[in-house]
Amino acid sequence: MHPEVEVLIVGGGPVGLTARALLERWGVRVLLVEKHRELSPFPRSRLVNVRSMEIFRQLGIAERIRAAAFPAEYGRIRFRDTLHAPDFASAAMIGVNGPVPESPEFGVVTSQDRLEPTLLGAAASQVRFGVELVDVAEEDEGVVARLVDRASGAETPVRARYVLAADGANSTVRARLGIGTTGPGAVGRVTTVVFDADLDHWSARQPAGVYLTAQGSFLPLYPEGGWAWFTPTPEDTEGADWSGRVSRSLGADVAVDVLRVQHWVVNAFVADRFRHGRILLAGDAAHAIPPAGGLGMNVGVADVHNLCWKLAGVLRGWAWPGLLDSYETERRPVAHRTLGQAVENSKMMFQVQEVRREQLQAGGSHGEQTPDRVEPPWSEQYFAQLGLVLGVAYRSAAVLTGDGSPPETGTAYVPTAEPGHRAPHLRLTDGRCTLDAFGEWFTLLTLAPWEPPAILPWPLRVETLPAEQAGQWGPDPLGALLVRPDGHIAARWSYGPPDGATLHDALTAVTTG
Repeated sequence: MHPEVEVLIVGGGPVGLTARALLERWGVRVLLVEKHRELSPFPRSRLVNVRSMEIFRQLGIAERIRAAAFPAEYGRIRFRDTLHAPDFASAAMIGVNGPVPESPEFGVVTSQDRLEPTLLGAAASQVRFGVELVDVAEEDEGVVARLVDRASGAETPVRARYVLAADGANSTVRARLGIGTTGPGAVGRVTTVVFDADLDHWSARQPAGVYLTAQGSFLPLYPEGGWAWFTPTPEDTEGADWSGRVSRSLGADVAVDVLRVQHWVVNAFVADRFRHGRILLAGDAAHAIPPAGGLGMNVGVADVHNLCWKLAGVLRGWAWPGLLDSYETERRPVAHRTLGQAVENSKMMFQVQEVRREQLQAGGSHGEQTPDRVEPPWSEQYFAQLGLVLGVAYRSAAVLTGDGSPPETGTAYVPTAEPGHRAPHLRLTDGRCTLDAFGEWFTLLTLAPWEPPAILPWPLRVETLPAEQAGQWGPDPLGALLVRPDGHIAARWSYGPPDGATLHDALTAVTTG
């Protein structure tokens, strides 16, 4: 039997790699296994939103990610008849095309194959590539997983206290557990063609992260060059002339050097359960989100940010196993809302293209210089989804609130200091922002210096807010906020900080589940 690890992570994509880095910061012994021999060479997910960048900031890698990403002006989607035609519609990716006042971070356009090496380097815990989980079974005090080396065929059993399955939409772990899904399932087949071509003279003056045309979507891959074309998968993939297809879709005679071709399925579902005893699902294993809007990878990163502090608390003894139930309670509603928004995003994109087709059929302008404009149906709100990104709010036993009603979450974001919500972006008395005060501990935000009881079993720090914050966050004064390690508010007191017994009771309730 392989030496026991505390958490076995299955899947080496952005979600699994983020979980590995988060757990390592808590001192948790982790083993990550990935069935492929290396990190993915394909661009795949393209958008790292503002909330994910906040999480990566806490891991100390946000600046490295931004340095390898596109400049902020690429945070835009452009609709064109062909790549070299002018825009007939355009929309900014809010929170990506530049800073927003609600956060010290903003999102970036970057390719997943550029992001993953940075995430891999953010931790030192063991990673085994080319190793596949083929079976998993729970025991009283842990889980036994059967791992197979895909090169040698050698089989190794590994015992872990918990398993975190981030092994994708076709999750082996989910299938072995018999967990069903809700949603339409496979909604399309897409081919990604990665290619080199000299297209700068068509795109340099009007940069974008996505150029959406009737012939497919064109995406610049890296600031130094490279492109990808996303198109519905044809019937005959073996005999396809991909260079010719890309050239014809560009609408001009351009030399195209095809580097890689990948066929994949667009899935749309949410798992019926996120937890099965000591095994937890995250990312695409828990919810497959269509790519419109760039939501899928980011909601998976937020999954493990929610989960990892809870796992660490249970493993270190300052939280009860029941706390892990709050992971599904809090994250499944987010997954369902995000799936619904992604479906709406797809409909809005198709609507823009349909309006354009109607224009052209009616004899509208197809000229290079003066295309008819198409008013986007969302009035510049495509990607303006800060409500789904920063406005996520939780109702569970890990949030102390007198109102059990579900939180309202739309595409708009209104900062609030109510329990369950992400703590708003504030400045502390020493000039730091609140985001930089949160970490592998609970944080008590107060308006006056305060000393907690000397001995508490929970990791806790106290930070002081400027006095002017007292009346800013609702009808009642703001006396103190208890913030969880994931940055969400666990409890609020209106008239000063709690006494030691009250704080002890609050932390007990939050970590019991």
